[in-house]
Amino acid sequence: MSKLSLLLAAATLVTITSAYQFPPLPQLPTSLLTPEARQLLSTPDIKWSGAEFSWPCGTTKALLKNSGKFIPKNIIATRAQISRDNVFFAMPRYRKGVPATLVKTKLRRGACSVSFEPFPCWSMQEEGKCSALQSVVDIVLDGSDILWALDTGVVGTLEDDPVQYCPPKILAFNVKNGKLAKTITFDGLINKNSRLQYLAVDYGRDGRPFVYVSDAAARAIIVYDVQASRGYRVMLPKAVSEGCGKKDVLYLAMTRKSCGTSTLFFTYLCSKKLFSIQTDYLRDGRTNGKIEDAGTKLEKMVIIGTDNGCAIFFRHEGHPEVYRWDTNTAFQQVNFKPVYRSDSCQLATHAVADYRHSRMRVLESNFPDYIQGKVGCGAVQQLTVMEGCF
Repeated sequence: MSKLSLLLAAATLVTITSAYQFPPLPQLPTSLLTPEARQLLSTPDIKWSGAEFSWPCGTTKALLKNSGKFIPKNIIATRAQISRDNVFFAMPRYRKGVPATLVKTKLRRGACSVSFEPFPCWSMQEEGKCSALQSVVDIVLDGSDILWALDTGVVGTLEDDPVQYCPPKILAFNVKNGKLAKTITFDGLINKNSRLQYLAVDYGRDGRPFVYVSDAAARAIIVYDVQASRGYRVMLPKAVSEGCGKKDVLYLAMTRKSCGTSTLFFTYLCSKKLFSIQTDYLRDGRTNGKIEDAGTKLEKMVIIGTDNGCAIFFRHEGHPEVYRWDTNTAFQQVNFKPVYRSDSCQLATHAVADYRHSRMRVLESNFPDYIQGKVGCGAVQQLTVMEGCF
């Protein structure tokens, strides 16, 4: 075997060894690779403005555009997950004109444009059809190739007249064949004021899946036992929202240790504190007195993701620099390592693992401009390789 082949073999993605444990994201010694090896391992950033779709036919695009159901400048991707060379994006229906709220595309070397196709199909994107997706705000890909999508059921959140077409739900899809594996509803777990925002997926030591969902309006985390089809709501202490004029965004981030222990970190954007709880307690319903104060935030912190291991990635509100915190260390500034900064001052909304290419990637956009309706022909978006000291 040639030296190049050996280097490539050493850099191959570690196989997932169980249904509930991700492999650690390997670090590639790219400085030791030949130019040929680096070329084979590399994948380009993908960049786009607005959104273009793979339409069934040209007539479909024309009909949707003429009816106001396809308005490219109203489309923005906020969350991403990567499976091999497939990239899945959540495109919330913040405004009208978003034909698909869960899409996929390919990581292709040499591609000069980005085209999206609905996932799993067009019929699952129909507004007003409660068995379909209405507005996906978060997605999680687990170690069993199941993509979990959190759907708020609300369309037009940034419009003057948002519409609650359907109750919130989670749909789980097999990414290999697009088949629907599970539907989760929240009957009895939410109220009319609930605002479900972020999702985490966990597996117990026995392989049973659980999902955790943040309900910002209720100051709560929903815990759902997927196998048993039942859940409960954890009311968070008032200290979690202390100092907040309003309960705005409730971030979640779940970290995993090699021994199988996982911890759920959570914080409000407006809060001065970061909190955590071991997920064993959540799965067993033993939450009283188990929530811990992880530390004090120096500024408002936007959690953008994890490496599916012990690291949490975040940025400060309004700032493009992305930091990595190893949760095995104290939550202190000395342990916040800068790992990425956008050249164009775009803001990251998600940090996601790319296992095939052994990299972390950052989904970023001019999201503040989008919120204010100042994106011209469309929001500028890109999925970029994170290059830093991680």
